[in-house]
Amino acid sequence: MAERPSPSISSRKQPKQARAVELISAILEAAVQVLASEGAQRFTTTRVAERAGVSVGSLYQYFPNKAALLFRLQSDEWQQTTDLLCAILQDVEKPPLERIRILVHAFIRSECEEAGLRVALNDAAPLYRDAPETQEARAMADRTVEAFMREALPEASDAARDLAADLITTALSSVGKDFSSSPRTDTEIEAYADAMADMFCAYLISLGHR
Repeated sequence: MAERPSPSISSRKQPKQARAVELISAILEAAVQVLASEGAQRFTTTRVAERAGVSVGSLYQYFPNKAALLFRLQSDEWQQTTDLLCAILQDVEKPPLERIRILVHAFIRSECEEAGLRVALNDAAPLYRDAPETQEARAMADRTVEAFMREALPEASDAARDLAADLITTALSSVGKDFSSSPRTDTEIEAYADAMADMFCAYLISLGHR
């Protein structure tokens, strides 16, 4: 049986004028509010347009469907996380293990601060999980992690570096999601991130990091 094509999740067109940029900003802000208050199941373009104070037709000029709007919210969140990850891991002024510690602290804190929106977006993930845009967003982060592992573990085998990259990113994502599912204090976040960073650093040292 042939697979059903995924609905388009690309923006219909890109804004070129300041007024259009402001319109998209208002739509995205309204989308976050609707998603937070209604959840993914009750999220509709009509509700977003009403909250933004624009017509549904104006919304459809830039987002052809609900999936496109949700993906834009998700891709913006992914881009922020990817930019954060890349900036930290590519900072060659700091030793690799220090970068790992900074990354863990920044990521765990970000997960806790954005827990509500992330949970709602995860509920909507089936709408765009296999889209090419989604795969490219993930690939950028993967390339940065791979380059970092080559620097941190220059004498390790490719298989060992790949395993380390997969283990650390998977653990960071899964543990961050679980830890942020409940409200956390700054003290709890610091203690948890410290412990997790200790484990990652010990693991890299065991693989030959000097």
